[in-house]
Parts: sequence; structure tokens; C-alpha cells
Amino acid sequence: MIDEKIGVEFKNRKLINEALTHPSKSKNNYQRLEFLGDSILDFVVGDYLFENCDKKEGDLTVLRAHFVSEEYLAECFDKLDIENELFLGKSLQGKVTRAIKGDVMEAIIAVIYLENGLEFVKNFIVNLLGLNGFENVEDTNYKSQLQELIQANFKCSLKYVTEKEDDNFVANFYMDEDLIATGYGKDKLSAEQNCAFVALNKLFKD
Repeated sequence: MIDEKIGVEFKNRKLINEALTHPSKSKNNYQRLEFLGDSILDFVVGDYLFENCDKKEGDLTVLRAHFVSEEYLAECFDKLDIENELFLGKSLQGKVTRAIKGDVMEAIIAVIYLENGLEFVKNFIVNLLGLNGFENVEDTNYKSQLQELIQANFKCSLKYVTEKEDDNFVANFYMDEDLIATGYGKDKLSAEQNCAFVALNKLFKD
């Protein structure tokens, strides 16, 4: 049962069922709850890091992006083992993507907040995400970090242009038409990750 897996007693079954329902299944789905949960998550993680971490603003932003990322939330979803609790439309053929997992986690956070208040959901998020281990975070998915930070702070398009040059690859990262950073690697992915690392430091770190 979802209550036992998450460790929270849900009083409003209609609400928690909505949090577990994909839009392909019903119009009464997790989308509105996800919107609320996303805002709560950003606030709680930001507040915790501000109170407990003395890093500079740019580093705090990168840390927060790690904890609220789709990838990290999907990992939390998997640890809770709640995939079988979801209500999915036939069109998905039982496939639960990383994006769906992240959305459901945010929707569940919203339900916990609505039923139990801010302090309760704060404790839940701190424990779920392991925020007290922020000093051990080593997120090397720089492309993911960069994308989330840019989407949160800028209104622009972004793209990588990656080409092979001799035995290496060269990646150029653009925001709209402006070249922001260049990176090199032995394959396309490593070149783009290195490029994203350069861009992160240029845009978000002192």
C-alpha cells in the first residue's frame, strides 16, 4: 500500500490517487498537484541549503538543481518502490519514464503538504532527498545541471553543436545565437559534458 511504502498516512484517498494518476488515464490526474509540489520542493531545498550550507550563491544553485532534478527524483521514486501503485493509460504500455517518476514525486509532496502542513513536508523532503548529505554530492551530469539552471534563470533556446576534429570531438554550447562555451572530449558525450562544465562555471559560479 502506498502509505506503508512512503511512510505517511494519507487521509484523502481521492487526492493521493490523483497524485498517482497519469494524464493518459484520467482528467483527474497529477498535473495540478505536480505544479504545487514543484514549488514546495524548490523552496524547501533552497531553504535547507541556505540555513545549513555556507557555499556561495552559484554553488547553492547548483546543489539545489541536483536535489530537485528529474534524475534525482526518479531515483527517490525507485527507492520507494511505488511503480506498481500508479494508474496509467493503455497508451503508455506500462512504461514509466524518468519524467513521470519525477512528476509523481512532486505530486506526492503536494499531497503531503496539503494534508499535513509545511513543517511536516519539510521533514519528509529532507529525509527523502537526504539533504543532510549535501557535502557528499558529486553530480557530474553537467549537461543536466546546466539545462535546469538555464531554464530556471533565462528565457532562451539552448543547443550543442558537436563535431569531430581529428581524433577528438569539439562541442560548442549556444544560448540563442550566442556562443557560451567550448569543450573537448574523446567522444561526443564527453565533449558535451566538458562543455557544459565550462558553461556552468562561466554562468553560475564566481
